[in-house]
Amino acid sequence: MASKLPLAGTKVLEFAGLAPVPFAGMVLADFGAQVSRIDRCGAPSQDVLARGKRSISLDLKSKQSVDIIKRLCKHSDILIEPFRPGVMEKLSLGPKDLCGINEKLIYVRLNGYGPQGSLSNKAGHDINYLSMSGILSMLGRKGENPFPPINILGDFAGGSMVAVVGILLALFERSSTGNGQVVESSITEGASYISSFIHRSKGMFIWNGERGDNLLDSGAHFYDTYQTKDGRYMAVGAIEPKFYEAFMNGLDMECDFSDQFNHGKWKELKQEIANTFKRKSQQEWIDIYEHLDACVTPVLNFQQAVNHEHNISNHSFMQNANGNYEPTPAPKLSRTPGINVSRGDPKVGEHTVEILKEVGYNSKEVDEFLQNQYVEQYQAKSSL
Repeated sequence: MASKLPLAGTKVLEFAGLAPVPFAGMVLADFGAQVSRIDRCGAPSQDVLARGKRSISLDLKSKQSVDIIKRLCKHSDILIEPFRPGVMEKLSLGPKDLCGINEKLIYVRLNGYGPQGSLSNKAGHDINYLSMSGILSMLGRKGENPFPPINILGDFAGGSMVAVVGILLALFERSSTGNGQVVESSITEGASYISSFIHRSKGMFIWNGERGDNLLDSGAHFYDTYQTKDGRYMAVGAIEPKFYEAFMNGLDMECDFSDQFNHGKWKELKQEIANTFKRKSQQEWIDIYEHLDACVTPVLNFQQAVNHEHNISNHSFMQNANGNYEPTPAPKLSRTPGINVSRGDPKVGEHTVEILKEVGYNSKEVDEFLQNQYVEQYQAKSSL
């Protein structure tokens, strides 16, 4: 018999929001939690990270809907909200309101700048949070503007995943005390925290120059990407001497170890290496480095990554109902892995009636809520 999923039996309420909160909820759902997303009546969903979740649609401006949420919280383990500080309090749904109803509730506040300070109530996006954390100043090539890595580092790494860590820590602590707590998770602080290595390594030899002129930020000729003859790219991370030697041998270039960490030679060597890579196609370089342990790999696009035999052997991607591929849950647990079969996203309000009845509302009460538009239930449109 298969083991239960790690979070089986855990009930999560997720207030609909932009990317960081939906991904945190999806991670919990992937590992067995029952995640119910609270959508606003009449508001279309832009959530593409909702697989395996349910949806209840409520009018948050009505007292009746607020009362419904409070009842839902009595039956929930975790609540995740994406709003600026003070918004939930105005709805009478702040931690004091809800944790008083359910002392086991883990109340998660995932926002941009955190609960205090001059920016706490200002709008922002990933690029702004990275800029305020200090980490954006380190990203980009020499002589160019700082460059954000899409919105992965802030929204998802510093936001979603740090929040999930906080949730799991609170769940673990609750297992011994029986008490929930508030988890304050700001994207700015999260991005800063995952950048601790950079803060703590400032005095090391790897940071000798300006942005884009250091060992790990494209300054070194042995840690960068290079374009190939067919316009594709190879990634090089040949830091250690044995890998550097194999890398240079693959290029059929003389390996002079005295040049590897000679900063004055980096620019010259980088140009020579760039010229060399442009003489062959990506596949030709793949063939050359296939049998060399040189930390040299092709830069794959999404489709190439899905079809690569290494990723196939590790079941790194799964196909969804639309025929597209998406990553499987990570990390993989030996006894209780996540759900690696893609599930559909809920329609807004698809599970409204189901969820209301689960927490004790009878059919008459549910009908009254629907008639007064305190809640909405998704209705599939006829194809006729």
